[in-house]
Amino acid sequence: MSNSEKYNQTLEFLKGLHSDEIEAGIVLGTGLGGLVAEMNVQVEIPYRDIPHFPISTVESHEGTLVFGTIGNKKVVAMKGRFHFYEGYTMQEITYPIRIMKLLGAKSVFLSNASGSLNLQYKKADVVLIHDHINLQTSNPLIGKNDHGMGPRFPDMSRPYDADYIHKAWKIAKHENIRIHKGVYVAVNGPNLETRAEYKFLRIIGADIVGMSTVPEVIVARQMNMRVFALSLVTDECDPTDLKEVEFADILRVAKEAEPSLTKILTELIVSED
Repeated sequence: MSNSEKYNQTLEFLKGLHSDEIEAGIVLGTGLGGLVAEMNVQVEIPYRDIPHFPISTVESHEGTLVFGTIGNKKVVAMKGRFHFYEGYTMQEITYPIRIMKLLGAKSVFLSNASGSLNLQYKKADVVLIHDHINLQTSNPLIGKNDHGMGPRFPDMSRPYDADYIHKAWKIAKHENIRIHKGVYVAVNGPNLETRAEYKFLRIIGADIVGMSTVPEVIVARQMNMRVFALSLVTDECDPTDLKEVEFADILRVAKEAEPSLTKILTELIVSED
């Protein structure tokens, strides 16, 4: 089956449940599904019911696609994303981003949890991602290019929307939320890094490290979507004083700090022109 046939089957199924054209897509990362509480939810669909959608295997990702509104903005939100380490291809990971675009979304808002390499960034701080380093070992654009989706060699000189970053910074400062602007480095995972790896990642210019987001950004930019991404620091990665980290601790920090991230995203989406 061709990609276009898959897209059409997915779209036909989704539009049969929710026919409104979408203005923005949202991807909610590890422990960060609370934004849905701010939505006027119209339809919520398990991934397993959607033709050609992968199924999230990470315990903290609920695995549903949610249609509704935030303010007067028509949005679709992923409660849980897909990762390369789950065994999916990069094309499978980013399939929902392509569907968002085909549903009408002109912008995508991404969130994730990360470890801090910049030691000024502390647990529960929010980081506005203004650039990234991709160390993942595949790319969602590998293979035959579908010119209907965008160019073979999309420009990545400014992948993250400067206007969104500016607005989000002002929102955070007004709400007294600890915030930074930083560079995100994407690695395969799922293991956390060694002391030497953390030191290396800091040397090459990264402020935070995670295992997601970058493939979605690449595909969104290929399709000329505006991109905004922010990260919640859930652990501190000081190679000179590295502590063992349990996944439960990451989830706990994410849950405690989630209101800050939700506040920024909600106000930013509502304020969008």
